[in-house]
Amino acid sequence: MTATDRARRTTEADTLCRAAYEKAELPAAGVALVAVGGYGRGELAPYSDLDVVLVHAGAVDPGEGAGDVWYPLWDSGARLDHAVRTEQEMLDAAARDVKVALGLLDARHLAGDPNLTLRLRTTMLAAWRRDARSRLPALHRIVRQRHELVGEVAHESVPDIKEAAGGLRDATVVRALVATWLVDVPHVALEHARQDLLDLRDHLHEIAGRGADRVGPEAWAELAARLGLEGEAAAQVALRETGRRIAHIHRLTWRRIDGVLARPVSVRGARRPDLRTVAPGVALSSGEVVLDGRVAPADDALLLLRAAAEAAERDVVLSPATAARLVRESPPVPEPWSAEARDLLVRLLASGRGLLGVWETLEETGAVDRVLPEWQRIRLLPHASAIHRFTVDRHVVETCIEASALIRSVSRPDVLLVAALLHDIGKGELTEHAVAGEPIARAVATRMGFDAAAVDLVGTLVRRHLLLSGVATTRDPDDPATIAQLTSRIASPEAMSLLLALTEADARATSAKAWSSWRAGLVHRLGAHAIGVLESGQPPTGVVQDVVDVPDGVRRGATSIDVLEADDGVRVRVIALDRVGLLADVAAMLALQRASVRGARAWTQGDVAVTEWDVTDTAVEPAVLRQRLDSIVAGRIDPAQRLRPAEQARDGTALAPTVAVRTDASTVATVIEVRAADRPGVLYLVCATLAELGVTVSSAHIDTVGPQAVDVFYVQEQDAGPLADDRAAAAAHALRAALTPPPRPPDR
Repeated sequence: MTATDRARRTTEADTLCRAAYEKAELPAAGVALVAVGGYGRGELAPYSDLDVVLVHAGAVDPGEGAGDVWYPLWDSGARLDHAVRTEQEMLDAAARDVKVALGLLDARHLAGDPNLTLRLRTTMLAAWRRDARSRLPALHRIVRQRHELVGEVAHESVPDIKEAAGGLRDATVVRALVATWLVDVPHVALEHARQDLLDLRDHLHEIAGRGADRVGPEAWAELAARLGLEGEAAAQVALRETGRRIAHIHRLTWRRIDGVLARPVSVRGARRPDLRTVAPGVALSSGEVVLDGRVAPADDALLLLRAAAEAAERDVVLSPATAARLVRESPPVPEPWSAEARDLLVRLLASGRGLLGVWETLEETGAVDRVLPEWQRIRLLPHASAIHRFTVDRHVVETCIEASALIRSVSRPDVLLVAALLHDIGKGELTEHAVAGEPIARAVATRMGFDAAAVDLVGTLVRRHLLLSGVATTRDPDDPATIAQLTSRIASPEAMSLLLALTEADARATSAKAWSSWRAGLVHRLGAHAIGVLESGQPPTGVVQDVVDVPDGVRRGATSIDVLEADDGVRVRVIALDRVGLLADVAAMLALQRASVRGARAWTQGDVAVTEWDVTDTAVEPAVLRQRLDSIVAGRIDPAQRLRPAEQARDGTALAPTVAVRTDASTVATVIEVRAADRPGVLYLVCATLAELGVTVSSAHIDTVGPQAVDVFYVQEQDAGPLADDRAAAAAHALRAALTPPPRPPDR
């Protein structure tokens, strides 16, 4: 599939349309058949619609021929999107709707009166240029809304190559922006990327046997074969690279448009371009950072970093031509880096949102490889977890942006930002990425001229960047062993403070779900306590547990249920006299309510048990919960029947649950970690199974990673001691049996 194939399809469609027009009885003048949109551009894919309009002058009546022209096209089997409009109706529609205007910019004459088509195109283009300043803000809003809805070609697991950011729609928008004469763009790069994406869409249509714009998982292998690439991964990289190039040019063009619109219109014609030096060798001109001509690139190895830092800090465009020239002509930064070079890099990374556009320009021009050749390890690398919004490289940039807002909370902002840049550098390796990334990060930090202490901090942060989040969500903060686990790996308050900031930046850059207020509270509470322990030098203690007021009725056997407001959901607090099985009953109550539990805590105050459950649902009524719990306790509802595991898939591909006893996680309880498919009832099944064994659950820590529930339970014997080894093994075996779905009956 090439441009030649598209030209052939367009020629065949043109011949079909002209023949249909000639058969219809239409006036010789004042009527024309016009192709618009993709057909107007001559870019028909195998299953594209033919977008055509029969245009006529207001004084000309096309008669019955206006309907007759469509019948031969329908009979041919062509997919037709058609309309009949007067010339003025076309212009009025374009004036009202910017999307109609975009389609008419590509209007192409097919048949009839060519003067009418020429007049329509000329008038439309003149109006587009005349009204551009007033119309482009509305177009930009539409584009942003589309991006928010569909995502980016470079980052979506099932990318939409037409509507997503970096897709064909964006390429069309860029052409329309250029048509305003307000800006210029890298035409060659845009056209090459656009043609590559058109080729891929042609193949996708052929593979799907229909008009398709989304690339599903089943299409990658055949796409790779058709594109002559080795494997699905190569095909994904090719598409992501093309999409990112279009997205970069698209964003760059809008930045230039915004700069033009922000400047007053000159009434005296063209002005001389302003050139204001902002740093040695670097100037600001028309909203872009360029070279001022006073320093030759060959004489200053830091000119690239200086230009990038200035552009990012000012949140303006780093001229791609300038970056490309510096890559060609400037020498590499001498190793180890000087303090000035490090400072420029830190300024770049600390620039906030201004970093994103500048980093994209550095990537597109090959400048990143000059500064950080290790970047190729993660370039366009997809994340294994669906919770991530972006590919690994973009996630790293987003982490730096998030970390830039936290630099005042740490003693070494430079270490935090470089660790943010390098925290995922080990991804793509066969070993655990934090382990693989540590030696790489140490080598990079050494090359950048950091002293030994700072290199050690960077390496430790990269190696342990998942530690605080993992412990906070899967371990009991009340257990001194939890703090001991943290402080045995992070030995100084400074390092723990940096880790806390890096954890937050990493999670915020991942997705909103990865840094909910609930998760943030867990991490900050644990991190602050660990810092306090390290600063005091005292032996680790647990986080001080909450003490709640116990209603009088509870001591007489009643159960108190309250629904409290909380960020990102609600907190259900249940207070009752302590007994084995209480946690299972409450878990069943919430599971039958279809409440999504994301965290649970349990503790005792004398003979009273307190359980708190953080749930994402907000429409939770205490009266409904109390009625459901009463029915469970009285035996009117059997949760085991309603919440048993679903049958396994016939092909045996369903993942079996795993149950592990973590012997080193606590000295006061036995810690059991359960991983199973995330669904209602898992928490109940675990608690009910443990209750049958006479085991109490002192706390539960619930987390979800993609489709998998990762739940950790601190369990004790009824006399409050940890389980003996044989009892722990028996509990693990019973949990596996309870969570394993029964085999599906064979087909008859």
